[in-house]
Amino acid sequence: MTAFDADRPTLTQAYLYGFPLVFDLDQVTRYTTTGVGANPAAPFNSFSHARTLAGPADTFVTINNDTLYSIAQVDLSVGPVELHVPDAAGRYYVLQFVDAWTNNFAYVGHRATGTSEGTFLLVPPSWEGDAGDATVIRFPTTVASIVGRWAVSGDEELPDVHALQDATTLTPRDPHAVPAGLATPDPRVPPEALFLEKLRLWSQQFPPAPRDLPRQQSLAATGITHEGASPFASLSRADAARLAGGLDAAKEALHTALTHGSSPEANGWKLTFHVFDYNLDYFEIGALDDERFTMADTDLRIAERAAAALGGLWGNHPYEAAYIMTYVDDHGEQLTGERMYTLRLDPPPPVSAFWSLTMYSVPDFYLVDNPIARYSIGDRTPGLVRDEDGALTITISHERPADAAAAANWLPAPAGDFRPVMRMYEPEPAVLDGSYAVPAITRVEG
Repeated sequence: MTAFDADRPTLTQAYLYGFPLVFDLDQVTRYTTTGVGANPAAPFNSFSHARTLAGPADTFVTINNDTLYSIAQVDLSVGPVELHVPDAAGRYYVLQFVDAWTNNFAYVGHRATGTSEGTFLLVPPSWEGDAGDATVIRFPTTVASIVGRWAVSGDEELPDVHALQDATTLTPRDPHAVPAGLATPDPRVPPEALFLEKLRLWSQQFPPAPRDLPRQQSLAATGITHEGASPFASLSRADAARLAGGLDAAKEALHTALTHGSSPEANGWKLTFHVFDYNLDYFEIGALDDERFTMADTDLRIAERAAAALGGLWGNHPYEAAYIMTYVDDHGEQLTGERMYTLRLDPPPPVSAFWSLTMYSVPDFYLVDNPIARYSIGDRTPGLVRDEDGALTITISHERPADAAAAANWLPAPAGDFRPVMRMYEPEPAVLDGSYAVPAITRVEG
């Protein structure tokens, strides 16, 4: 049975179910072929190191401006790969491991394993063998991403961090093995069916967690469980158009899941601490198998996983970095560069590492170009001016504030709608239990 036999509700279910896999592996392809912004392209099983902090040219959803990225796409079809990390001498860094379905399944770094030198053996799902002195990290899918972030407080630290990046290496045990890479869609598949064709190929190449297999089988009417030659290669124009209409409706459902998700709110902020808690099955080093960080509701888990991929692909669990975001001011109205706002932090967020507030455009969630090249503001930003009582007041606007103190604490916004994101790295318990709350972004009248 082919995709055009499925009704719209089934197509929507398939889209929400498969979006994280397809979106993730499309980004894997970007990193291994063209690169993304400051991160140049790098082949499988090698790191791509950004040498500068991210900016507007880095068109990746909700990318951070706090750290240098070291990104690796790992393909364990070659067998085990050795990861070596240097002594970071206490500097905050994290290597986050994300499988093809976007599950965060392991962490190496400051919080999880410390900052001493170390060796880890990355192995495919069914591997058995001798790891020697290395710590084993077992991958749920043979292709996965390592998302590395190195804290940088200023340009003067860049040489030190570059040296740490260069000393972070991946070495396949079999130097002659060639990565299999991703299955390639049939070129005869029309553009309207390309999403479903990728989902069909990649969900078979990288099977989901066993708990999700019945759901995948229930979507057989869409054609995604079909084995062998593509069922979409011979779609008629009418069928392709009908399929396109069904997927457009599914995209609207995903947008609704993103903007009206289940995350609680406080002072207009969406407390998205737990949107990445959909991994229920894979817990390697540094990933906490803890009921506080798991989603029990099966249907909600699928919708939240899709929304998390669209709004913040490769985001961390909250115990590593807690994220909150807002679209609205203290009047409940959309934030826009047509107005001026303030955010008064008294006290600033309690964290063991650091915190930042970063500006993003809507609806793309990209960093925003501005005349002072400031894309985020936080506890490491030089030159901030404190209030007389010690609080920190951040001014958010498109136009530069006239007041000197406000200009020193200015986070530039685009001319149109925007969405700021607060990141709290290694948050204290008060953040996650709600006893510390970030106040509303307040509109400056007149």
